[in-house]
Amino acid sequence: MNELINHPNATIVDVRTEGEFAGGHVAGSINIPLNEVPHRIDEFKNMSKPLVLCCLSGGRSGQATQYLAQQGVDQVYNGGGWSEVQIHKM
Repeated sequence: MNELINHPNATIVDVRTEGEFAGGHVAGSINIPLNEVPHRIDEFKNMSKPLVLCCLSGGRSGQATQYLAQQGVDQVYNGGGWSEVQIHKM
């Protein structure tokens, strides 16, 4: 996962709520709450890859990762909890 998180073209997407995101997040990450994911498929498809999704514990980002993959979004990965992604971000 380190290689994905630190890939020069990686986009880190935090799928927590705006309030949770405001309370702390990975530097440079994008906030797209889980409930907005289905309405923003084209945006995900056009993001720089790989996509590393995160949330609080990995549950919501896992749901979003699975959903996006089913919708044809490639190179999408569940990074787990945002604090874990933050630790590995260089």
